Amino acid sequence: MSKKESTTRTLLVALTVSLVSSVFVAGAAVSLKPVQIENRQLDKQRSILSIAGLGSGQLSAREVKELFASRISAKVVDLDTGEYTDKFNPATFDPLKASKDPKLSEALPGEEDPALIKRRERYTTVYTVEKDGKLDSLILPIRGYGLWSTLHGFIAIKSDLNTVVGLGFYQHAETPGLGGEVDNPKWKAQWPGKTLFDDNGKPAIHIVKGGVDPASPSAIHQVDALAGATLTSKGVDRLVQFWLGEQGFGHYLAKLRTQGV
Repeated sequence: MSKKESTTRTLLVALTVSLVSSVFVAGAAVSLKPVQIENRQLDKQRSILSIAGLGSGQLSAREVKELFASRISAKVVDLDTGEYTDKFNPATFDPLKASKDPKLSEALPGEEDPALIKRRERYTTVYTVEKDGKLDSLILPIRGYGLWSTLHGFIAIKSDLNTVVGLGFYQHAETPGLGGEVDNPKWKAQWPGKTLFDDNGKPAIHIVKGGVDPASPSAIHQVDALAGATLTSKGVDRLVQFWLGEQGFGHYLAKLRTQGV
């Protein structure tokens, strides 16, 4: 066999192996995609239940699905009007995908984008917990940029539409031990009982550097900043302010107050 034939055969073998490997990897990716989607949905449901005080992170997949189905109702709301809409199925509607669709979202100029999300979807999915046929708590999706990543999470509030039940993030890439402390149970435990709005209905909740002074009249609206994570703390502060304001859920919350839930 000539050197040229040997080289050609080697290249053909390498090419064949590469093609077979590519087909295998692509096939595996396709077959695993439904599982990945289901796991992401499960993580989101587990997060919602935990933030709403309905379950711990130790629940099995079956327990999460059963508890979520029995206690949580999902609805799609039009953020521009504050009204519920039946244009989309809340079980399948993807607000993040909608935020990338010019027909279902709007670009945010810099001064109107403190959360640094660039585009805000017109429609999003909210979650309610009812007790004896009445609203018990409301879970709102929130997101915004921290130091290294967009933090995706939820804030749960009581039926007074002001008192925090819980806050948490189910997805982010902040620095472990610093900005990643948004996952620390001790930090998250500061949120329940805080109030979001002042007497005029304006967002008043803030994350404060140096620690909350319990004697301050503003303490009811304040949460300690994350130690050593100034930019992540500021990011969380900004995103909460954004989603509670008129660009976020302001019109929706106003409608609920008017309806006297």
